[in-house]
Amino acid sequence: MATNLAEKAKTAFLDDDFEGAVDFLSQAIYSNPKNADLYADRAQAHVKLGSFTEAVSDANKAIELDPSMVKAYLRKGSACMKLEEYHTAKAALEKGASLSEDDSRFAKLIEECKKHLAEDITDQKAHDGAPPSSETALPSEQIAEADEEIQEEHGTVQQTNAVEPVKPKFRHEFYQKPEEVVVTIFAKGVAPEDAHVEFGEQILSVKINVPSEDAYYFQPRLFHKVVPEKCRYQILSTKIEIRLAKAEAIQWKSLEYSKEATVPQKVIVPSVGPAGPARPAYPSSKNKVADWDKLEAQVKAEVLDTANDFLMSMAVFILCLLYPMS
Repeated sequence: MATNLAEKAKTAFLDDDFEGAVDFLSQAIYSNPKNADLYADRAQAHVKLGSFTEAVSDANKAIELDPSMVKAYLRKGSACMKLEEYHTAKAALEKGASLSEDDSRFAKLIEECKKHLAEDITDQKAHDGAPPSSETALPSEQIAEADEEIQEEHGTVQQTNAVEPVKPKFRHEFYQKPEEVVVTIFAKGVAPEDAHVEFGEQILSVKINVPSEDAYYFQPRLFHKVVPEKCRYQILSTKIEIRLAKAEAIQWKSLEYSKEATVPQKVIVPSVGPAGPARPAYPSSKNKVADWDKLEAQVKAEVLDTANDFLMSMAVFILCLLYPMS
């Protein structure tokens, strides 16, 4: 049944129906969960759909099932480069290159990783925080070429993951400080050899081997970049504590990256200075010269007019009394 579903997935992939291919591959994985090729193929589909974090997860699963699978390392490296996780990508590509020394695709992508890592170091020292340059498109083109070559070589379909959500075995939570984010995974009694934690520039990869069960994976794309070489973790009796060193002292709105999340900003506290001088009580600061003589004349004229009207009215009244009309 899994073989038939894989063939259907291949057909869907060739028709550019990547979502359909993912569905078929997910069903095939459900029927045959130990088939590393299915995970590697689905990882490639994730890349085609732009679901790069899911692609890394599937590639890791393929590597777990078959540590010698060359294309799984290429898938992981390609997806991590799309996420700008050049440290993690470089490590995966170097491992793949060691398994296939004649494959020039690995050497090209490794060189790209080295170039971007050097740029990141320069940018971090300069603190310019400028957006990635247009050169970022270059590895994407080479990644696409590598994907095309693999499809021609193996004729396999590689699609994104539409698997039914897996219930997490362990609960996790996080809190943050200005300089770091602390992630806690509540997993009791985990032996040091059963826990594997890797740090990327903006990805955290945790794998915990669970006896008689599938391994637990926690691989979020982080809200913002971290400094991998300064990150660390500690395995305790009741939990695994992970400390992520922030690349910038900003407030994370969540642990995981979200397209809807606004770009974090540094908090700038305005300095408090002395209160400025009180504004003048008069409405205008313009100097106006009043013509008081003219104003006085106008007032006198108005008073005189009023008096004249009064006197005239009184005279008419008296005349009416003295000479009443018959």
